[in-house]
Amino acid sequence: QVQLVESGGGLVQAGGSLRLSCVASGRTFSNHAMGWFRQAPGKEREFMAAINWSGGSTAYADSVKGRFTISRDNARNTVYLQMNSLNPEDTAVYYCAARELLGLYRRLTDYDSWGQGTQVTVSS
Repeated sequence: QVQLVESGGGLVQAGGSLRLSCVASGRTFSNHAMGWFRQAPGKEREFMAAINWSGGSTAYADSVKGRFTISRDNARNTVYLQMNSLNPEDTAVYYCAARELLGLYRRLTDYDSWGQGTQVTVSS
C-alpha cells in the first residue's frame, strides 16, 4: 500500500476556492488510480472525483461536476483537488485514496490506501 498525506484544507467563505493536495509515498505513484472522497458529520463517506494513472481520464460526482477539478503530477507524486464556488454543503473532511490499478474508480471499496483527511469548512 501507498502512504498518503493530504493538505490544503481550511476555512473559506461561500463562493471561495481551495486547492487540496495529497502526496503519496512508498510505492510507484504512477501505477495508482487516485480518488477524492469526503465525509460530512453524521453522513457516509462519499465519492467526489477520480483520476486514472496517467491523468488522461477523470470522473466526478454530479454534486461537484463543473466546480471541482482533479489532477495529478506523477513527477511530484501528488494528486490535487481544485475546488471552486464552494458552498456550506461542501463542508466535510476530505480524503484522498489510492489503489494500484490503472483505471478509474468511484467506489470506496475500490481503494485500499487512505489518507488521514483534511478539514474543509465553508461559511455562509
